[in-house]
Amino acid sequence: MWTLQDAKNKFSTVVDAALAGTPQEVTRRGKPAVVVLSATEYHQLLKQAQSRRGSFTDHLLSYPGGDDSVERAHAAPRPVDF
Repeated sequence: MWTLQDAKNKFSTVVDAALAGTPQEVTRRGKPAVVVLSATEYHQLLKQAQSRRGSFTDHLLSYPGGDDSVERAHAAPRPVDF
């Protein structure tokens, strides 16, 4: 794990380690901030995440709202004077 200042000072070392297959964690003010990883590994993670995610349409169609399981509020409009 690198501090932000050390990672800035030795950025090529951080990048080399990430390219060698070891993601590099960087902290800011003692708290985890970012992870540097190779572009290949990033694209693999992105592809895996996208393959597990269904489409937005599928998400909407999977809503079980057709059986009146959700009671809706019946609010009357408020009077408005002009």
